Amino acid sequence: MEKAEQRIPAVALRGMTILPEMITHFDVSRSRSVKAVEQALKQGQRLFIVTQKSPETENPAREDLFVMGTVAEVKQIVKMPHNILRVLVEGLERAKLVSLEEGDYLEADVAGVETEGFGDLPPEGKEAMYRNLKEIFQKYCETSGKVGKDLARQVLDAPNLERLMVQVMIHTPFGWEQQQKLLETSDLSACYEALCIMLNNEIEIEHFRRGIQEKVKARVDKQQKEYLLREQMKVIREELGEDGPGAEAAQFRKAVSELEASQEVKDRIEKEIRRFVNAGMNSAEASVIRGYIETLLELPWDKRSEDCLDLEKAREILESEHYGLEKVKERVLEFLAVRGMLNRGESPILCLVGPPGTGKTSIARSIAHAMNKKYIRICLGGVRDEAEIRGHRRTYIGAMPGRIVAGIRQAGVKNPLMVLDEIDKISTDYRGDTFSALLEVLDSEQNSHFRDHYVELPVDLSEVLFLTTANDIQTIPRPLLDRMEVIEISSYTENEKMHIAKDHLLPKQRERHGLKKEQFQISDKAMGILIRQYTREAGVRGLERRLAALCRKADREILEKGRRKVRVTERNLGKYLGKPLYDYQERNENDEIGIVRGLAWTSVGGDTLEIEVNLMPGKGNFELTGQLGDVMQESAKAGISYIRSIADRYDLGREFFQEHDIHIHIPEGAVPKDGPSAGITMATAMLSAMLEKPVRADVAMTGEVTLRGRVLPVGGLKEKLLAAKNAGMKKVIVPKKNRRDIEELSREITGGLELVYAETMDEVIANAFAE
Repeated sequence: MEKAEQRIPAVALRGMTILPEMITHFDVSRSRSVKAVEQALKQGQRLFIVTQKSPETENPAREDLFVMGTVAEVKQIVKMPHNILRVLVEGLERAKLVSLEEGDYLEADVAGVETEGFGDLPPEGKEAMYRNLKEIFQKYCETSGKVGKDLARQVLDAPNLERLMVQVMIHTPFGWEQQQKLLETSDLSACYEALCIMLNNEIEIEHFRRGIQEKVKARVDKQQKEYLLREQMKVIREELGEDGPGAEAAQFRKAVSELEASQEVKDRIEKEIRRFVNAGMNSAEASVIRGYIETLLELPWDKRSEDCLDLEKAREILESEHYGLEKVKERVLEFLAVRGMLNRGESPILCLVGPPGTGKTSIARSIAHAMNKKYIRICLGGVRDEAEIRGHRRTYIGAMPGRIVAGIRQAGVKNPLMVLDEIDKISTDYRGDTFSALLEVLDSEQNSHFRDHYVELPVDLSEVLFLTTANDIQTIPRPLLDRMEVIEISSYTENEKMHIAKDHLLPKQRERHGLKKEQFQISDKAMGILIRQYTREAGVRGLERRLAALCRKADREILEKGRRKVRVTERNLGKYLGKPLYDYQERNENDEIGIVRGLAWTSVGGDTLEIEVNLMPGKGNFELTGQLGDVMQESAKAGISYIRSIADRYDLGREFFQEHDIHIHIPEGAVPKDGPSAGITMATAMLSAMLEKPVRADVAMTGEVTLRGRVLPVGGLKEKLLAAKNAGMKKVIVPKKNRRDIEELSREITGGLELVYAETMDEVIANAFAE
């Protein structure tokens, strides 16, 4: 219920709410607020105090203020420095802001608001509420400690519920938002409920705050206690002579006496121990020297493992763990034979070069097993800092030995097998030439006194069996390549992949997927299709992934459908793996003009290239398409120059080349192609188009052509012949100078192919054209 309106000066407070019967003070500095206080003194000391909705508002208007405020009586004014007035007021009654006039000061029309009582609540109910509020307030005082004992006693002495509520509201340090909420609640029942909720919330918050504070205090106390105990233990040990640099030095000297090393190494460690003692216990230099001494003590200076010299046992291990790789196995057995004859021998530095997935890294583990050597693998892919190889000097913070010495330290013997994987992937930048740092490591004449920047003592690497792997030796500098014995590992034939899959990959994947032999089987025909149509690679990584996929599907069928076993055949292979991904380009059915099948080497094996040539009336233009590299374009130009030089032999007049355009295209235009080995193929295709003579569809060829028509040798014959065989070719024309390479190939690769060794283009043409 509202009372009659009255017009009195008003002050807008920021971040503060004043309740009826509250005696408090506030500071005003804004000119309008100062004038409003002065005007209130002239008009009976009455002042309407209302709170701003946002404390940041500098000049509040009607909409920036709450509707409900308090009419207060100004008790005292104190002038403070910087034109600030400190005003002491006493809240008289709740009032509602009806209108606001903005001039030199704020003047408000306000109407007092009476508070509604508890209604028909019986005396017992009011007594229960009275006792409950006293209990909550008392608990709040005990928990928070923000209300003094005397003040709390004064509040709790309130004679009735209404007085208790007023006392609790004005003496509890709520936030201004909570006080404003209480001020706006005109119903005593709602006000009582809000007051109890606020007090309970404050009690819960205080409980949480105390819990966090106790946890933090306990943690800090525990750390301080541990620190004090450690310091006491340190002092006690130093008094007893059981700790400190002297005790550690004694342990180091004992380790030196047991160390298998030269006197030079022992003298150096002894010198460092003396420096460690003089450096003091807690100095930064002492920790550096300690790390250096521990590194020297952990290196196997003269500690070696015994090699297994049983050639038959080594052969059995190598054959059981790897199929093929005959050159590598032969070289390892030769090394063991020399070691058996002399009981010593220079450890070879082998470089295995071949496509990805052909078993270069895994054969190294088998060699270590066969020779009973410790196996250490260091991946050099992406290494570009010389310090990675030679170590950091001890003057640097966080210095450590290089990867070579760290590998020796890890092995624990001076004659492990160390694999330097991906040596062709090393890069070089401003931090040094990493390839050059390896020159000393991989030189059998120098590595007996290899010096690491961190160790600073010569480390003997002459007994380490180094084995490096690379995909391409073109990126390896010649001086480094010259220090290694290169063994080329070519791609696997289809038959080799079949043996590897059946004898090694399939049992391995069965074991990894929890399958027994009788639970999962693959027929030979399905395995052949899997190799031929679902993978296209030089190695067997993709094939292993496909076998793993089949094993996963078998696991699911056995568990979901309750099948006892899963057998994969050529009929249901597509059900498990979907449609085939690859298809070999079979030979053409008919002999055609201007189309010749060439052979190419790729990183995933061999392939056939169908080279097409078209002649068109024109002005003698020569066009090449199919993403051909520079070398391949030059081969085509050499081929056309050769044909023009022998044009008279085939009755091709000079005007023929001036009146026709020649277009050479190699399909799969999105795939880049390069190299000179398609020279004779392009020359044959051009001559076929010019003479309108068809070329045999069952003939494939490879070789470089010169301007005089000579056929030069090319590489990758094994992969190229496999591709020709898979495409169904019957005759393959190869350079005569490649005969020795083909004679080294097995009958499995060359069988079924008629090989023609050509020395000149005349021989190529004689065997290529259809009769």
